[in-house]
Amino acid sequence: MRKIWPFSFYFLYFAAMASLLPFLVIFYQSLGFNGTEIGLLTGIPPLITLFGAPLGTRLADSTHRHGLIMGSGLLVAVAVTILLPGVRSFILVFELIILFNIFMSPVASLSDSATITMLGAQRAMYGRIRMGGTLGWGIFALIAGALVENFGLQIAFRLFSVIMFINFLVSLKFHFGEKSGQTSDAGGMRSLLRRRRWIVFLSRAFLGGVGAFSVASYLYPYLAELGAGETTMGMAAMIATITELPVFFFGDRLVRRFSSHGLFMIALVLIGIRSLVYAVASEPFTVLIIQAVGGTLFPAMWLSGVSYADENAPAGLKSTAQGLFGAMAFGFGSAVSGFVGGLLLESIGGRGMFLAFGIIILGGLALIEGMKRLFPEKEPLRAEA
Repeated sequence: MRKIWPFSFYFLYFAAMASLLPFLVIFYQSLGFNGTEIGLLTGIPPLITLFGAPLGTRLADSTHRHGLIMGSGLLVAVAVTILLPGVRSFILVFELIILFNIFMSPVASLSDSATITMLGAQRAMYGRIRMGGTLGWGIFALIAGALVENFGLQIAFRLFSVIMFINFLVSLKFHFGEKSGQTSDAGGMRSLLRRRRWIVFLSRAFLGGVGAFSVASYLYPYLAELGAGETTMGMAAMIATITELPVFFFGDRLVRRFSSHGLFMIALVLIGIRSLVYAVASEPFTVLIIQAVGGTLFPAMWLSGVSYADENAPAGLKSTAQGLFGAMAFGFGSAVSGFVGGLLLESIGGRGMFLAFGIIILGGLALIEGMKRLFPEKEPLRAEA
C-alpha cells in the first residue's frame, strides 16, 4: 500500500496537468490577448518555479510543515482554476497564473521527497513509480482533448479542479520523514561555474529546454493552424507520452550504450531537427507521425543530462550540479522559449516559429561546438568525447 499512494499521486497530478496546461495558450487566444501578453503568461511561470520550488521546500524543511505546504499548493491550484474561466482582464489572469505557480512550485519536489522516504530500502523503484505520471498524462491528454472538442474550453478547467482535489486527498497519505538538514553551497556553485566544460554543458541544456518547452507550449496552437480539432491535439500528446515509457524504463541501458555525453548530444540535435520538421508539416497527420518519434527525445535528453551532471560534478556538489542543469533547461530555457514563442506565433505563425526555433537550436549547438574547438580546454575532460 505504501507504493500505491505515490503512484496514484503522480498519475493524478499529471492527469490534471494534461487536462489543462496544453489548452492554456488557446484559452489566452480566446480572450484576445496579443503575442506579448501570451509570451508573458507562458514565460514567467518557469521563472517562478525556478525560485519558488527551493524556497517552498526550504520553508517546509524549516517548519516541518511539508504536508501543509503541499496541501495548500494543491488547494490554491483548485481555487484558481475554478476562477479563471470567468476572468477576462489580462491583469487578473496574470495575477491568478502567478498565484497558481507560486503555490504549486514546491509540490513536485515535495512529492519526490515523500516518495523516496516512503520507498525506504526500495528507492531504486522510484523510476517505475514515477511512470504513473507518464501514464496519467498520456491517458488524460486524449480524454481532455475529446471533452474540450465537444464541450468547450471550460471543461478543461473543471476537469483539472476535480482531479487535483482528489489528488489533495491522496497527498494526505504521504509521509516525509525527518528534516534532512541539507544546505546549499554558494561557494561550490561559483567554483562549478568557473569550469568551462560546465558553461558548455549548461549552454547546451538551455537550448534543449528551449526546444522541449516550445513544443509543450505551442504545439496545440500550431495544430489548430493546421485545422486539427481538440481530439487530434489529445492524440498528439498521448502518442508522445507513450513513446516516453520505453526510454524512461531502459534509460540506464541507453546511457551505457552511447555514454551520457553522446546520448545528450544526439537528443539535442534531434530536438533541433524536430522543430524544422514541424515547420514543414502540411497536415495534422504529419505532426502525429513526428510525435511518435519526437516523444523519445525529452526523456533521452533528461536522463543523459542528469547522468552527465552526476559524472562531472566535483565531490560534494552533485546536488548543486543537478540543480544547475534543471535551472538552465527548465527554468531559463522554458522562460525564454515561452516569451519568444508568443511573439513569433503572433508575428509569423506556428510554422515560422518552429522554423526559427530549429535554426536557433542547431545554430546554437554548432556555435558552441565551434567555440569549444577554437578554444580547447586545458584541463582533461571527463565523460566527454
